Amino acid sequence: MSQVKKSIEVESDVTTVYNQWTQFEEFPQFMEGVQSVEQIDDAHLAWTAQIGPSTREWEAEITEQVPDQLIEWRALGDVRHDGHVRFESLDGGRTRVTLRLDFEPESFAEKAVDALHIVDKRVEGDLERFKAFIEERQIATGSYRQEIH
Repeated sequence: MSQVKKSIEVESDVTTVYNQWTQFEEFPQFMEGVQSVEQIDDAHLAWTAQIGPSTREWEAEITEQVPDQLIEWRALGDVRHDGHVRFESLDGGRTRVTLRLDFEPESFAEKAVDALHIVDKRVEGDLERFKAFIEERQIATGSYRQEIH
């Protein structure tokens, strides 16, 4: 099992940042390797992503969601891809976003990508691109404010 945990400070208020993060189908615009995310219903997402030379598809279930604070998920089926994203309001209208991923590399190529810390670098780049995405707009492209427990 591998784990990646990265944080970034975004020059935008927590509600705007959280609202943008809930627009899962827009993830391919700033997440490298994410080919598509389909929101099936309030708590389920279908993912397709490129991990090294492999394409992986899985369904994820949101297990907890608290507006402006937390989104937690777990993969369903054989794929192991769980984690959470936390949102912390900071002084000056800024927000700290902390993303943690727990995943199990499957193929030899995925294990090599993990050993070379490519996933760590990808997550760091994804957060940087998310920061630029929201800071350029200063408004979320949508929102989802329901709680899931």
